[in-house]
Parts: sequence; C-alpha cells; structure tokens
Amino acid sequence: MLGLGCLNLNRFSHFPSSPSLPPSGSDLLKVASRRFALSVAKTQQSPVTKTQSTSTALIEIDNPASVKRQLAQLFDLSLRATVPDESDVVPLVDACAVKGGVKFGDYQCNNAMGIWSKMKGMQTGFRGPPAIGQAIVNNLPPSEMIDSCSVAGPGFVNVVLSKKWIAQKIRNSVNLVSKSFYLFIYRAREFLLQSLHRMLIDGIDSWAPRLPVKRALIDFSSPNIAKEMHVGHLRSTIIGDTVARMLEFSHVECVIRRNHVGDWGTQFGMLIAYLFEKFPNPDDVSVADIGDLQAFYKASKLRFDSDPEFKLRAQQAVVRLQSGETMYRKAWKQICDVSRAEFDKVYQRLGVQLEEKGESFYNPYIPGVLEKLDNLGLVEESDGARVVFVEGVNIPLIVVKRDGGYNYFTTDLASLWYRLNEEKLEWIVYVTDIGQQQHFDMLFKAYRRAGWLPKDENAYPKCTHIGFGLVLGEDGKRFRSRSSEVVRLVDLLDEAKRRCKTAILERDTAKDWSEEEIENTTEAIGYGAVKYADLKINRLTNYTFNFDQMLNDKGNTAVYLQYAHARICSIIRKSGKDIEEIKRNGKVVLDHEDERALGLHLLQFPEVFEEACTNLLPNLLCEYLYNLAEIFSKKFYSNCQVVGSPEETSRLLLCEATAVVMRKCFYLLGIVPVYKL
Repeated sequence: MLGLGCLNLNRFSHFPSSPSLPPSGSDLLKVASRRFALSVAKTQQSPVTKTQSTSTALIEIDNPASVKRQLAQLFDLSLRATVPDESDVVPLVDACAVKGGVKFGDYQCNNAMGIWSKMKGMQTGFRGPPAIGQAIVNNLPPSEMIDSCSVAGPGFVNVVLSKKWIAQKIRNSVNLVSKSFYLFIYRAREFLLQSLHRMLIDGIDSWAPRLPVKRALIDFSSPNIAKEMHVGHLRSTIIGDTVARMLEFSHVECVIRRNHVGDWGTQFGMLIAYLFEKFPNPDDVSVADIGDLQAFYKASKLRFDSDPEFKLRAQQAVVRLQSGETMYRKAWKQICDVSRAEFDKVYQRLGVQLEEKGESFYNPYIPGVLEKLDNLGLVEESDGARVVFVEGVNIPLIVVKRDGGYNYFTTDLASLWYRLNEEKLEWIVYVTDIGQQQHFDMLFKAYRRAGWLPKDENAYPKCTHIGFGLVLGEDGKRFRSRSSEVVRLVDLLDEAKRRCKTAILERDTAKDWSEEEIENTTEAIGYGAVKYADLKINRLTNYTFNFDQMLNDKGNTAVYLQYAHARICSIIRKSGKDIEEIKRNGKVVLDHEDERALGLHLLQFPEVFEEACTNLLPNLLCEYLYNLAEIFSKKFYSNCQVVGSPEETSRLLLCEATAVVMRKCFYLLGIVPVYKL
C-alpha cells in the first residue's frame, strides 16, 4: 500500500495567525484530554489493534506520558481545523499493527472514513476519505515528535515518530507568547512525555498515569472459613492483587485489599456441633486437634446429612452462636483461626497481602440498611419472603428469607453500605467468577434505585464487577486431582516450586549457588509461572492448567521472561560500567532500526498500561511484556552488540531501560524478578 501524500513535520514553525485571546495551555490540555478519553472506547475496537473490548465502564485517566495521548491531542487540533463544523469528532489514534509482514508507521489516525460517511453528499470540497486524510495531515501542528506522515488507502494517516525525539527529553523551550496557542501541547505538563533517558533519571513512576480517585477498594480472594483454598481461588486472588497494584501505580492514594471471607452462616452450626461431639471439653481443643480442616468439614457434613439428631443440634448451635453465647463464640473463633492459618500459607507463597473483614463484621449493619430500604419503599413481601425488585430483571432479590434469616445478598447490601458511608470509598471493584455477574449487577441496580449510587455508571462513587472464567484440567473439565478432589492451592504452588528446583539443579550454573539462592530463585520462578499463566489469558475466558506449558523456558511464559531479564542484567554486569554514572552522563542514540524498535516499544508502556487499567485486563500487560522481551532478545540483542561496541553507552542505557520497564511489569503482575540464571 503506497502513501498518497507525505509531509515532514520534524521542525517547529509559526502558524500564520493566532486568536487575540488564546486559551491557556492547561485549559486546552483538559479539553483535549477529555476528547481523548471519549475516543478510548472507539480506538479499542479499531482494526489497528487486536486487544479485547469489554463492558468495563469508561475510566477517564490523566496520562501525560502516553505517546498515543500526545498524538491524539495533535490530531484533535488538526480535526478542528479540518472539519470545524463537526464538533463531536474525536481523534481515533492507535499504534500500527504489522500487516502482511509490513508496518506502515508507528501510529495511525483513522478518522477520515468516519468523517466522509457524515459529509458525503455535502458541498465540502472533499472527494473521498483520502482527501480528508491529506487535509488532516496538512493541518497537523508542527511537532518534533513526528518525523513524517503519509496517507494510505481510505484515508489512514500513518505517523512515523522521530528517532531523536524517542531518544531524548524534549525540553520546555517553546515561547507560547510569540507562537500560536496551538503549540500549547509542548508546554503543558513539561512537554507531557519524558523520554527514555528522562525516565531512567526520574524513575518509571514518572510514566504513571493518574486516576481521578483517592480511595478505592478491591474485594478479592474471599475464601470460605472451614474450607481450604483450592485452585478455584487462584484467579480471584492473583487478578485482584494485580488490579490493586495497577491502581496504586496510578496514584490512587488509598487502595484497600479486602478479603471478604465467608465466616458466618448455617454451616458453622454443623462445624461447632461436630467439634463439641469430638471434644466434649472445648477448652482442651487446639489447632492441631482439628487437623485437616477439609476432612473436618467433610466429616461434619456427612453427620449433618445422615443423622437427624445431629442436624437438630447443629441448627440449635447456629442460634446459640448468633445469640453470642461465649462457648459457641469461642469454638467459632477456633475454627476461623485454623482456616486463617491455612489461608496465610497461600498468601505468603503468592506474596499477597489482604485486610480481612468477613461476613460476620457486617451483621450489625444489616437491620439498619434494611430499614432504610424499607423506608424508601423498596422492600416488598413476596411468598413469605422480603424482596427488592430491580430494573430489567424479573427475579427479585431476597433480602430476608421466609424463616426471617439473612442471606449472601443481604450481607452484600450491608457491606456496600458500610464501604460507601463509613469508609468513604470512591471506587469499589469486586473480583469473582463470571457466574456472579448477575448477582452484582442486581446489587448495584438496587443501590441506584435507592439513590445510594449515581444513576450514571461512570460517575463516582461507583462499583465495578470484573469476572473471570474457570481453571480447567486437560480433560476440559474443572481442574481436579486424579481422585476427583478439588486441588489444594498450597499443594499446587509447592509442586510448581518443586519442578522448578529440579530443573534449576540440573543446570551447571546453579552448582555454585547457595541454598538460599536456589530457594529464592525456585520460588520466584515457580510461583511467578503459575501467576503469569493465569494473568496472560483474558480473564473473561477459561484456561487449561498445565505445568509443562507454564514452566517451559520458551514461548510466552514467565520462565522465558525471567531468562530475558536475567540476560539483560548479565550484559550490564559484564560491561563493568557504573550504570548510574552512565544514566547521568550518557546519551541514547537510536541509529539502528532495532534500537529504534526497542525504544519505541518502551515508550508505549504508559499507553498500554492505561488500556489495561481502563479495562481492568492484566493480560494486556502480559502481552506487552512478552513483546518487549521478544524485541529485545530477537532483534536488539541479536543484531546490536552492546559490550565493546562504539555504541556501548547508548546500548547499555537501552538495556537498563528495558530492565526497568520489565521489572515494573513484573511488579504489577505480582512476580518477583530474577537477576541471574
């Protein structure tokens, strides 16, 4: 495909005229940012990208480090000049994809066809999308970030970025008083994007976007007391942890990791009755006596289902527990403590920290919340139960059962009220399996009907449910052991570590390692492999659990990524140079095409992260990280000698920048990086 027009933009120049009262750069930046935010949903479905679109509500993010946003702001100005009467046109800009082995630019603006569909038949002077595309190019403000633009096919505007701009920080040296206000973009936020070299000096946090939220809560993991964590809890735990890390990186001041454990309900009557049956003197019971909690639960369930007298005692135990009798409360606490000890084994291995507030915590708030809903006229009688109807759903929400008891939904009503009114949270994210989507949709609708959440789903405070698919075995069914038992998560993680340790001990390089180094490395690789195998899959889909695939050192695996990172660290060590001194005094040059490809991909980290955060899709970060490792290993490392070359300083800086970005991706995914292998 040949470009129909080309314009060199690698120089600054004056516009012929400027308004008498130009708006301030900051005001224009806000306008352009809002217009860009509105275009996010459209560009995500652009043919230029292959990313997934989801129903996640639009999140407006302040992300001055994004190359895509900078280009969108330039194209916004061009579109206003090209079609001044079409005020609702927003720039559709995205990174170019390789098509047929050819890449026609770094970024692409795809507005021409949409504009033509609106203006076709009007007396505009345009004869088709290519002419509109050329006009968009002609009206682009000059920019040092753009080397050239060309128009291809039905008006696609392909943009090639300047190598010099990618490599160095653009200084804030434009005098906006003497130039057109259209050049505001280069002044705003200290030229918006810090270059690779600037990032190395200021740190990668200088590339972090900023969410318009100060207090957020991620509700994830949430196992049930008296049941050990199994592989089904894996996805919620690691997806929730990654989402929390993403929000923290996005400058959310307070991110609460909430473990909403199931520590209340009728099952505790069964467990307490069985505990008292086995140990008539509860004061003598220890954690060791309870032993295998899973076996304890199964034994009590068997008694409950088969013995009517035991079932009656269990039901009475629930009443006595809920009335606060000391002996029953103590037994309940013992069972909870045993569970927590087991949960902690998993969380320690995964490096996940949570703050627990179980279902029991919200019990005192339930009557008050129901009274408020009743006063609003939302609670109705239905077949002996008390229910709430919500828009678009025929089945009502049961808030009080026929027997006067509460249920899972009642607790969620109370917990959400507490989070909004007591904890003053602005954004609450629930991470559960996709099968609970309707439950949370009805919960949020009930709150909107009560006026406790804004009618606009994108307004704050807001609630979001992000679902995930199942973990499957190789037979395509839910992942279980050979005996058809649910696989304990702690056993699964230990097996990953064991396999990694076996593989590492077979390597000659590990012969000189200390036992501590071997333990730390096998834990980082083993646990990281399990996490990455899950996170690299779009969370909305199921995935098949396979140790051999996730622990492979080739392909899109955490093991491959760890080797790539360790190789970079080895290159820097072998150079014998002080990397901190090089960062202060060195300079990045991108003369080789593979240097440029690596530099460009590094600069795209902020916009990829923004898309991952906007859609709450960690797999987009995984895809970026894998592509970064591929570009470094198969292009830059293969074709650009580092140590001992005339370009050693620049290439060491590229190595360091790659390692810094990889480590940030690892951190966001909850993976501990390895520095030697």
